[in-house]
Amino acid sequence: MRKFLVIGFVSILGIVKSQTWNTEDQYIQKFAPYAVAEMEKYKIPASITLAQGLLETAGGQSILAQQGKNHFGIKCKEDWTGKTMKHTDDAPNECFRVYDDPKQSYEDHSVFLANRKYYVGLFKLDPKDYKAWAYGLKKAGYATNPRYANILIDKIEKYRLYEFDNTTTDEVFYAILKLYPALSNDAVFMAQLSQEKQNDKVPPPTIKVDYTQESYAKQQKQISEIVDSKTKAALLKNILVKNHPNGGLKFLVVPVDADLSDISKKFGISEKRLMKYNELEDSKLAKNDIIFLESKNSSGNKETYKAGIGETMHDIAQKFGVKLAKLYSKNRMTAGQEPKAGQLIYLQSRKPRS
Repeated sequence: MRKFLVIGFVSILGIVKSQTWNTEDQYIQKFAPYAVAEMEKYKIPASITLAQGLLETAGGQSILAQQGKNHFGIKCKEDWTGKTMKHTDDAPNECFRVYDDPKQSYEDHSVFLANRKYYVGLFKLDPKDYKAWAYGLKKAGYATNPRYANILIDKIEKYRLYEFDNTTTDEVFYAILKLYPALSNDAVFMAQLSQEKQNDKVPPPTIKVDYTQESYAKQQKQISEIVDSKTKAALLKNILVKNHPNGGLKFLVVPVDADLSDISKKFGISEKRLMKYNELEDSKLAKNDIIFLESKNSSGNKETYKAGIGETMHDIAQKFGVKLAKLYSKNRMTAGQEPKAGQLIYLQSRKPRS
């Protein structure tokens, strides 16, 4: 785990109307569900995980987070067989783990703490006592900064991250909305919330687990990868179709990791057509992906938008129901080029020449 450094944070405009959010606010909105999911599996306070992520990534802006989707500075170690990248931290060109999705980084962070003998004492603490966890992490040698515990606590209390210690994966979107009421004006966020509410009606699969000390971490990781087929089928059956603010386009939020064929069968639309509508390169869908059931528009329903942390042009095209090629053209960008956090993206008229 890399040594902790205090890094300045850059403020950018938020993604909803005139509400002002900096990159840390955006980070919390995007990754709180991951932290809560890990809390349910490993009993690590979500507030602690989020605060650590905020600090390690400088609000999602670090090179490791942007390029390697590594949110906790976990180095390769001898047991790592996945992708890697070089990054200067304690020494030049150190080896760091690279993930396909930030969710994997959050999972790996939990496993890292659960499997290291230095942190055994932490799991005897109350998972709602974020102060005890903060001081415990510092005492266990997680970071060298003498103020590490206080910095974590300051972040938790500044952003009220302790609210997430008292929620569940079923209620996390409501907790986010409670902290950021302006998100009620975000059609995609509200669609996600509606879908999560619908998902609550489907009971989770029952899984028998042997909670011996030796197998705990391994089995918890296995559980995170299990999606019961009956539960998945029920979630897909209950998909809610919404009308997008951009011309009433029909769209949905994928309720669970799935395949495009599942959507195709349910709505009687060919996979080929769905791939064209949504400019997809493969048929694998992740939970909370946005899928349009008809062709998107050439322009958005607002003038401009400021790109959030880690957002791609495809993400923005899906969020606003705009054809990806048109979005690239309006912004004078080449296909495959991605925006930086805070970059102004034009959705209606073409970006003025500089």
